[in-house]
Amino acid sequence: MTASTTRSSDDTEPTPHPVSGGPIVQLPTAFGDFVAQAWTDHVTGVEHLAVSSPNPPKDGQAPLVRLHSECLTGDVFGSYRCDCGEQLAFALELIHAEGGTLLYLRGQEGRGIGLANKIKAYALQEAGFDTVEANEQLGLPVDARSYSAAGQILAEMGLHEVRLLSNNPDKQNRLAQAGVSVVEMVPTEVPSREQNLRYLQTKKDRMDHRLTLETESVGNGKTPSRSPFDNEQD
Repeated sequence: MTASTTRSSDDTEPTPHPVSGGPIVQLPTAFGDFVAQAWTDHVTGVEHLAVSSPNPPKDGQAPLVRLHSECLTGDVFGSYRCDCGEQLAFALELIHAEGGTLLYLRGQEGRGIGLANKIKAYALQEAGFDTVEANEQLGLPVDARSYSAAGQILAEMGLHEVRLLSNNPDKQNRLAQAGVSVVEMVPTEVPSREQNLRYLQTKKDRMDHRLTLETESVGNGKTPSRSPFDNEQD
């Protein structure tokens, strides 16, 4: 367990952020065989999970890394209101094939506002507000997530240079503050749906996510022909 080199908001003083990792175990999945390690954030008490490919990165490239925020509705129940579950599946498939790690960051539900508040935000979205406005109506941050623990976990895993699986440039900036160099941003855009198109458009327009939202839209809740869930069982 060591102190993090994460910088404070004024980017002048390092902020200690101790974490510790448990044993590394085998994790066979529908996406292939992985190894997993639980990590505890000793500042917040939250437990995170690193899921890594046993295969080294190809051609000497930096490893792929996905910082995946916990999303119960999308990851577990397959909600069409967001693209989280499909991004999770896409990232696991790519990481297994090309080498790298997915950090499943718990305690980040609803961009850090929690499950109950996320459902309240959903109710406001159904009343006409977009995902940013809904958080603001609740008096909550648009994005309350911290990546201090993630940066420290990656550092302790020896992952100082990574190819980041994300559409969100803010994650690249936040990892840089934590001392992790992002040498490439690898898109994780999956086909949009009628049910999440406005949500994704808001992330593109108001949160600077790198999304095209062109020619890939899937309507009527049907599974796209090239689904990231093709390897999963019903």
